[in-house]
Amino acid sequence: MKSFIGKFLKLESAGGITLLTIAIFALALANSFLSPYYFELLNTPVVVQFGEQGIAKPFLLWINDGFMAVFFVLVGLEVKREIMLGSLSTYQQAILPVLAALGGMVVPALVFTFFNYNDPVAMEGWAIPMATDIAFALGIMALLGKRVPLPLKIFLLALAIIDDLGAIIVIALFFAHGLSIEAMIGAGISILILFIMNRMRISALCAYLFVGMVLWVCVLKSGVHATLAGVILGFTIPITARDGSSPLETLEHALNPWSAFFILPMFAFANAGVPLSGVNFETLGDALPLGIILGLFIGKPLGVFSFCFIAVKLKIAKLPLLVNMKHIFAVSVLCGIGFTMSMFLSGLAFENASESINTLSRIGVLLGSTLSAIIGLLLLRATTAIPTGAATSPISNE
Repeated sequence: MKSFIGKFLKLESAGGITLLTIAIFALALANSFLSPYYFELLNTPVVVQFGEQGIAKPFLLWINDGFMAVFFVLVGLEVKREIMLGSLSTYQQAILPVLAALGGMVVPALVFTFFNYNDPVAMEGWAIPMATDIAFALGIMALLGKRVPLPLKIFLLALAIIDDLGAIIVIALFFAHGLSIEAMIGAGISILILFIMNRMRISALCAYLFVGMVLWVCVLKSGVHATLAGVILGFTIPITARDGSSPLETLEHALNPWSAFFILPMFAFANAGVPLSGVNFETLGDALPLGIILGLFIGKPLGVFSFCFIAVKLKIAKLPLLVNMKHIFAVSVLCGIGFTMSMFLSGLAFENASESINTLSRIGVLLGSTLSAIIGLLLLRATTAIPTGAATSPISNE
């Protein structure tokens, strides 16, 4: 048993498989006789208090505001590493995934707007189909093993990281409310301390994490979404400290398994449990879910592929080695897997909306992401060849 678990955890696709399994489990729970207990658990109040100061939130919001802040620390670390050292460190490496991500954000938002422009409540969700679930998309790609050229994997990773950065900017600009000046001053002081520690190249991660926790509380109280604290903390962790160690690499390696096998699955468990009673084809034809489904399944690949195609034709960018436009199209469909990130944006957009609005938006995310995953996998399999000497099975973990 231990050997099986060990082998599973080493699979590239393990994170994506875990996410999918937990999401199906949550969906089954929400539509079974256990649903009252499931929703009661999510609504259980959890209080953390220090003296007279405290934070009281339902368990669901601790997951969305707390656990996801830790995930966004990892996003901040990955973005910084790729910009400084990796696939976004030079113009030639960065320009194609940057343009692809831009198209993958603009066009889905336009598709959503086309269906919902006359509904001010639904229009709050315009950003939902912009997102890509990096873990799920890479997990689907990993099912094909060595069939997929390494430069194509790097392209998808870079595109998804920029996409996450775009989502962070959207959260910062459009989902702040009820701003508290005192809390923002506290957040500003915390950021200044982190910046000074970074410039001094301090290696003690515990110091960064302590200030990061203070920053998270201040941002939470400020009215800006608390996950931004995670991104800021990730950006301030130094790549190389004074003693020659790499705090960024250490923290990234420590957070990766927690993110893949605990934080994101917990988020999926809390948010994928959509009650389907009363949902039918007529319901799915409503403008809100239709805008999300088509934004992810049509808008995302249209935006990613068209921006790449135009950039290559105009010689603004070059395709990576061993990658052709068929590969780019297959990957652009995979980018429509919004899943956890789209669910996250949906929760922010419709935080104060009715339960029916939240249900419709999450159904749209689930269906759009499922279509993108299935069709994207089939297209990628059709456009990639089995390398010479590889196993004949289309699914490989090597």
